[in-house]
Amino acid sequence: MAVAKVSGTKWWAGRRRRDGRGMETRRKRSQTWKRATAAEDGGTVDSKVLQYCDISQRGKRSQRTLGEMEMEFIGAMEKFYYEGKPNMSNEEFDLLKEELMWEGSSVVMLSPLEQRFLEVSMAYAAGNAVVTDQEYDQIKTELKKQGSSVVLQGPRCSIRTQEVVSDCQLDYLRMTLLNLPATLLALGLLFVADDLSGFGITYLVELPEPWGFFTTWGLVLPGLYLVASKLTSVVLRDAEVLTGPCPNCGNDTVSFFGDILGVSGNRETNTIKCDKCASTLEYNATKREIVLKEAGNRA
Repeated sequence: MAVAKVSGTKWWAGRRRRDGRGMETRRKRSQTWKRATAAEDGGTVDSKVLQYCDISQRGKRSQRTLGEMEMEFIGAMEKFYYEGKPNMSNEEFDLLKEELMWEGSSVVMLSPLEQRFLEVSMAYAAGNAVVTDQEYDQIKTELKKQGSSVVLQGPRCSIRTQEVVSDCQLDYLRMTLLNLPATLLALGLLFVADDLSGFGITYLVELPEPWGFFTTWGLVLPGLYLVASKLTSVVLRDAEVLTGPCPNCGNDTVSFFGDILGVSGNRETNTIKCDKCASTLEYNATKREIVLKEAGNRA
């Protein structure tokens, strides 16, 4: 009897396992059939959270692309700020903005001036200029000085000025290297002062926390920075290093602006030769543009 009981238990457990597999198989078939039906009906199976969608004329749910959402976001801001007629409710705008943030869009992270530039550019492209050419140039120049990547463009032909131009920007690496000699000299002076004071500076830096931390970051490093800046300004005054592609061949070019050892240098414009094509280029530090003055013949 014990054997029969064990056999019956095994039989019942095996049947439950088979029934479970059957239910799981039927569930998978049902899900597959639903996906196939949705695909045949033209629907979209959306697995993302808070996906911004619209309703088409046929009443079916369709997913919006990132570019379409960004264009709609900028268009909504343009309608609200320039025309005073919002084309969507606050809830819809917040939902669109949140979805763009989840998608990693850089449009919602732009500064107010960058957003205004995009709105003005879109309005101009649509044939509805909302600012004058002078105001547009002022916005663009200010963004260039701030180092914004929104306004940077490659070599192009300007219809208004009838010139071949490209944009330039500050070369932060070369500007940092300009301060390197003064920084090394300031470090040398710091070591000499530490030695002459009987390693008094080392004693202050090695004080127990938090005094050592405050001495290092509140006294030693700021003082080192001020000394290095003063030494650099003695040799180089109002120094700027601009870099950008050549409008003729696209090769990277560099131009220096400022005074060297009291000798006045160029502040507004500077003319250089491209190393690759030998074209004559004019850097404009105010507009942050490179103008092709004479095309070179060298390939």
